[in-house]
Amino acid sequence: MKHKFYFSEEETKTISIDFDGVIHDDDLGWNDGTIYGNPIEGSLEAIKILAQKYRLILFTAKAKPDRPLVDGKTGTELVKEWLVKYGVDNCFIEITSEKPRCLFYIDDKAIRFYNWKDALSDVEKFK
Repeated sequence: MKHKFYFSEEETKTISIDFDGVIHDDDLGWNDGTIYGNPIEGSLEAIKILAQKYRLILFTAKAKPDRPLVDGKTGTELVKEWLVKYGVDNCFIEITSEKPRCLFYIDDKAIRFYNWKDALSDVEKFK
């Protein structure tokens, strides 16, 4: 049985996009804490297209308030600098470490939920 959820009009026009591994290539993981990755192929163009119709929120663990400073900058400041460098900073209304309420998420570390049997099977495939 499908449940109806209340979403504000604003939330139905919002897409949340993960940063690491979705917008930029972060093959080295934490490394030195800098944001060294290049844009993933097609990410910048897709962001610009989506921003014309939707409110975009960027979510990333780099924006966590307890993340250590890197060269005196917060993770949010580093992410913002990266977005400015690649000309997509004006496409996002917010950078956050939390997944906000929205129409849907674009995330590389997600498992699409259909039922628990399939979810458990998918978890086992990726451990």
